[in-house]
Amino acid sequence: MVAVQEVPQDTRQRLLDAACEVFREEGYQVSIDRIAARAQVARQTLYNHFPGKDALFAEVVQHAIQSILVILDGDGPVRETLLAFGNAYREKLLSPEGLAIFRTMTAEAPRFPDLAKQFFRQGPLTTRKRLAEYLALAMATGALRRDDPDFAAEVLTAMLVDFDRLRGLIDLQTDLLKPAKTAQVVDAFLRMFAAGKDTQ
Repeated sequence: MVAVQEVPQDTRQRLLDAACEVFREEGYQVSIDRIAARAQVARQTLYNHFPGKDALFAEVVQHAIQSILVILDGDGPVRETLLAFGNAYREKLLSPEGLAIFRTMTAEAPRFPDLAKQFFRQGPLTTRKRLAEYLALAMATGALRRDDPDFAAEVLTAMLVDFDRLRGLIDLQTDLLKPAKTAQVVDAFLRMFAAGKDTQ
């Protein structure tokens, strides 16, 4: 029987997957041995792919950034577009994985300030900017009343996840992804920014 040689890239991916899981579960203080064991490789194999735990954590953060980015498809009616965005946004941030990423990054930001800032810029801030650009276009075409699109994006994203994320992180509740909640939030947001609405 001929042994199948493992492809190095497959091993690297297994290490990243294992590190993602273990960092989310136990934080940065987890040992290299624990990560290697989860990936079912020797400690030296991990060091063959990553110079140390800092480098591995940095790559895990890059993976986390991609996992929380939300694509905004703006071709349909505003309500449908915001419902699709809202559902995707809530699923990514309020899932067990999303909550674990937020918990880990919050805890480790003082230790890795540059990495934390990069995470913020390329993840939450990029999503918020894309949403603001979409809302600015909707305001320019008269679908929404004219206002500060950055502020409107902050309002919508906060309404979508803020209190539910606290419920998940602090009250340890798990029933966070109720489908009706997104529609409630989006409809309230659309009433708030309805075209022609008097803001005085």
